[in-house]
Amino acid sequence: MIAARRTALGAVFPVLAALALLALLLLAPGQAAAASYRVAMQGYAFAPASLTVRVGDSVTWANGDTAPHDVKTTSGPVAIHSPMLSKGQSWTYTFTAAGSYAYYCTVHPDMTARITVLPKPTPTPTPTSHHEAGTSHGAVPTPTRTAPATRTARGATSSATPSKPTSSAVQAAPSPSPSTSVAAAAPQTEPAAAARPLQPLLLLTGVVSGVAVLCLLLVGSRAATARGED
Repeated sequence: MIAARRTALGAVFPVLAALALLALLLLAPGQAAAASYRVAMQGYAFAPASLTVRVGDSVTWANGDTAPHDVKTTSGPVAIHSPMLSKGQSWTYTFTAAGSYAYYCTVHPDMTARITVLPKPTPTPTPTSHHEAGTSHGAVPTPTRTAPATRTARGATSSATPSKPTSSAVQAAPSPSPSTSVAAAAPQTEPAAAARPLQPLLLLTGVVSGVAVLCLLLVGSRAATARGED
């Protein structure tokens, strides 16, 4: 049972794949589906008397009169002549060449009509990325030049230089007297002169105190040894 199901599924899958491929081909963009038109032979006339179709379209003539009718071209790229159609009968023709077709009924020459066949529409090309790249290249900004600022720099330096004092300002400034300068410098030199003699005295005092301590230690150690000998 399971093997039979697998066999049936294996046979169905190829059919489904073929149908899907056929549907994609029929629905592909740029391929217009062929149309079908109908011309009635009624009242000893073709209706419509003028028709416009495209290459690949089909036209069906149907006789509704009791008298027989047919279709025969008098001009056109391709000669067309249908069989004689009785009441209720029809005939279909697919146009393969573009042009203007004039036709009539051979039994009733007053029955005339015309069909204009247009060529198939050409698919419109899709825009490529080449034009986009061209527009992007055209949008590149051009470099701008900056004016040199040498004059402004020179003007800045010339304006920043200090102006020389005038002679009146130099004369107005008081000059320091010798007495005031000596008095101001005296407090700074006296403490330095007083501090210099103290440093050797401090060093000498430390050395003397150290020698005295060593002497006392030696004397104490000798006295202790002498007492031990007695």
